[in-house]
Amino acid sequence: TTIKDNQTKQVSLLNANQVPATKRFLYYGADHYYRTQYGVPVSNQKIGVYIEMANKKGNRLGMPLPKGTVRVYKTDSDRSLQFVGEDYIEHTPKDETIKIKMGEAFDIVAERKQTDWRKVGDSTYEVAFVVSIRNHKDSPVTVSVIEPIPGDWTILRNSHDYKKIEAHTIQFDVPVEKDQEAKLQYRVRVKF
Repeated sequence: TTIKDNQTKQVSLLNANQVPATKRFLYYGADHYYRTQYGVPVSNQKIGVYIEMANKKGNRLGMPLPKGTVRVYKTDSDRSLQFVGEDYIEHTPKDETIKIKMGEAFDIVAERKQTDWRKVGDSTYEVAFVVSIRNHKDSPVTVSVIEPIPGDWTILRNSHDYKKIEAHTIQFDVPVEKDQEAKLQYRVRVKF
């Protein structure tokens, strides 16, 4: 590239086309919900939109990626590239997964309500929640609700299956049909 006198120029370090990616919708909770009495918890009501891709040679990548800004483009109906988002990534070695936050969904909304909270023993509590997810898109979606649960915990009732993804974190995958609402309900016993 040529840089003129007093000119600043951005240069793309690398370019990868048609990289297979998975679009995910994530809704995060907060562990302090389990420590406070009944009420409406103040929470992030936004659903994050993420793109995940494997940094593998078969996906047209497979090289160490330096930390920095990653921009994502999508081909539109007239075959031109449209900028859809960017995020900052850390150094990522080959064969690892890259997760890029594209922003927040404006046509999928969620609301979390604490429906019960009670002390059932010494440092032991039962807490119940309902997470309402409304999909205003023209197609069905699945929203992953990520809930951090502190202390020693046991799920007592749940409307959807969950995965324990870390010692103090569970994930519910909630399918929501187009122009519909789905409700995730669960009750947990927590001991601190």
